[in-house]
Amino acid sequence: MDQDSLKLEGNRKSVVVKPDWLRVKAPQWERVGQVKDILHDLGLNTVCEEASCPNIGECFHAGTATFLIMGPACTRACPYCDIDFEKKPKALDPTEPERLAEAVRRMSLNHVVITSVNRDDLPDGGASQFVGCIEAVRRLSPQTTIEVLIPDLCGNWQALETILQVQPEVLNHNSETVPRLYRRVRPQGDYHRSLELLKRSRQFLPEVYTKSGIMVGLGETDAEVRQVMQDLRTVNCDLLTLGQYLQPTPKHLPVANFIPPEQFDAWKTYGQSLGFLQVVASPLTRSSYHAEQVRTLMEKYPR
Repeated sequence: MDQDSLKLEGNRKSVVVKPDWLRVKAPQWERVGQVKDILHDLGLNTVCEEASCPNIGECFHAGTATFLIMGPACTRACPYCDIDFEKKPKALDPTEPERLAEAVRRMSLNHVVITSVNRDDLPDGGASQFVGCIEAVRRLSPQTTIEVLIPDLCGNWQALETILQVQPEVLNHNSETVPRLYRRVRPQGDYHRSLELLKRSRQFLPEVYTKSGIMVGLGETDAEVRQVMQDLRTVNCDLLTLGQYLQPTPKHLPVANFIPPEQFDAWKTYGQSLGFLQVVASPLTRSSYHAEQVRTLMEKYPR
């Protein structure tokens, strides 16, 4: 039995069986291996691997990956996340942008997602490294659209503007959970700061498509999820992802409940009624799941 099927309750272990809708088809490892070889050859990290994403087989088989820069260790220890914590991570690697751009070229990506660990040790939170990666990709793959999934930069709005000045097509920042659960789930984050980041992004670069994501299954209510969706639309967030939280190891936050697919369908319908350009909602949805579909949305809703 895998570790995700166990839940600790005091000194007693009780079996929590994953529902059928959370079972993932085995990937075709030949294509997965090709992507892994490229990443290993260029010494790159992906959030797919570091955060134990359940869609790694599907995405690698399709030839896509979400690149994780400035890592693999993070300066925050969020109790839901499987990325390693390190109070004093390594210095930034000046060769990383070029290596990442070369991977994008080799994989012939039409759309690339670049995310990072939190680097609260850096004055700009790593904004300059995002800029370097965006510029390097543009040099080698000018037709590739770029999505950046950024941390909150500790509210450094000048650093945010630094990233936006090089005009990524999509600015993604996850709200992660509902405000009531922030202290437990995202203790170093701030819900209103995340909303402010998305709001300022659209104000500084009106043509950017903003995006956010929510994990569910941590004890939130339907009303709370809908309120977050309303809040995101209030700051003109365009794209939304909703997915089931899965406990990476017994040391991480336990799953409070498994949300059935019908509830995700209801949230998707509600989100569309609020005016989101796209709502991707399913148990296995993650922040960059099917992110390449934004290219179609950009054609349908040009800016």
